Amino acid sequence: MVIGVTVLIPAYNEAESIRETLRRVEESCRSFAEIAETIVIDDGSTDGTADIARGCGVRVVRHQSNLGYGAALKTGLRHAGGSQVVIIDADLTYPPESIPELVGGLAESDMVVGARTGPEVHIPFLRKPAKWVLTKLANRVAEREIPDLNSGLRAFRKDLAERYLHLFPNGFSFTTTLTLAAICDGHRVEFFPISYAKRKGRSKIRPFKDTFNFLVLILRVAAYFEPLRVFLPAAFFSGLVALFLLAFYFIRDRGISDSGILACVVTLLIFLMGILADLVVRRSRS
Repeated sequence: MVIGVTVLIPAYNEAESIRETLRRVEESCRSFAEIAETIVIDDGSTDGTADIARGCGVRVVRHQSNLGYGAALKTGLRHAGGSQVVIIDADLTYPPESIPELVGGLAESDMVVGARTGPEVHIPFLRKPAKWVLTKLANRVAEREIPDLNSGLRAFRKDLAERYLHLFPNGFSFTTTLTLAAICDGHRVEFFPISYAKRKGRSKIRPFKDTFNFLVLILRVAAYFEPLRVFLPAAFFSGLVALFLLAFYFIRDRGISDSGILACVVTLLIFLMGILADLVVRRSRS
């Protein structure tokens, strides 16, 4: 039996919604011409999520302890038998009915992301400012408009994700990494508008810590693929600080300050590090 599509569902204490999620996923997969499989990756749940999933007749891979969203998806990728992979959350926020359209888009793309820009999108207000800032930064890094940076509903070719397996973190930044890595490396990434419902159960996202992790992740991916997009703006900002210090102390003390010289040295070091990192990246790809 050759499996064409694998649907991965990471789950941590989702007993309230996993049964309905699996029912809707199964209905959506009936339209596939290829054979589809569903794998639930139970990330150390303590509420019986794994037992409910097994009772629904799907394959369950279980972590003994909670390792994180990204760790669950990496485990799922290692067990996936399909050449095409779909990921979707177990909390009923994403519409499983959109899966066939996402998979269909892989005929012309390497990844199709369900962008939360549809008619009904319920994103908590407190997350919107951080999401806006991170998206703007990601747009700068990718040099294109990204409608949804970290959507948890997407379809992609398995070999695409395997190429970046060493980059994926164990936390919620998995999807952000995959989006930026694929775009920065020149793969065909398309976005399909979907709705986003209010979740059932308690959210696992930690707003401040996860936002910081997303920010660090974006800078790391940018440095890995396009280092000059990180180092040149940093050198420019440092150069402005150096000019300000030199001008301020020259006007006040009629001399060149040590802080101004130090800022100039830092600016030069940042610029040279960016050039060196860019040379290393381009040499590794050649």
